[in-house]
Amino acid sequence: MQEFVRKLIHLIAGLLVAAMVYVAGQAAATAILATGLLVGIVLVDLLLRGYRIPLFSFLVGHLDRNDRLPGRGALTFAVSALAVVVLFPVAISVPAIVTVAVLDSVTTIAGLRFGKHRIYNGKSWEGTLSGIAVTAIVLLPLLTPAGAAAVAILAGIIELISPVDDNLVIPVAVSVLLAFMPAFLVVAV
Repeated sequence: MQEFVRKLIHLIAGLLVAAMVYVAGQAAATAILATGLLVGIVLVDLLLRGYRIPLFSFLVGHLDRNDRLPGRGALTFAVSALAVVVLFPVAISVPAIVTVAVLDSVTTIAGLRFGKHRIYNGKSWEGTLSGIAVTAIVLLPLLTPAGAAAVAILAGIIELISPVDDNLVIPVAVSVLLAFMPAFLVVAV
């Protein structure tokens, strides 16, 4: 249940960040994400020093994985979202952020619920294929059908085999793919 709630929050927060980038634009989104990242780092530092912060301490205590760095998933997501917003236009950064939010959440939720055939690192065919399919469908308003499929497959492979946190790798890899394949975009860069 805890992992389901974590991934649901990941999905909602990721989609809200993507919507904020789309609505606010590159400059404002950069400022908002940078400020949020700085505040997050300060809160994590306070937790590591033993301070109790209302709501934040509760969320980390109840939803975070047992990790040496509290809130690591949220921090890595914020770092990669900020990086793609700074380095790529909105038409590229929004699908990249949507991809990591949807794929990472759906693969885990579907894998926990329906996963029977493990393929690598405890992950299942059912979770991986569900994540790829749902992500491709969700990306259709932002990318061509070929682009949505290519992005979802790339992200699914990265999520499955990457030794580095997928919150860091997926948005950057998707952004690079879309930068080299602008024909995949619905909105021209």
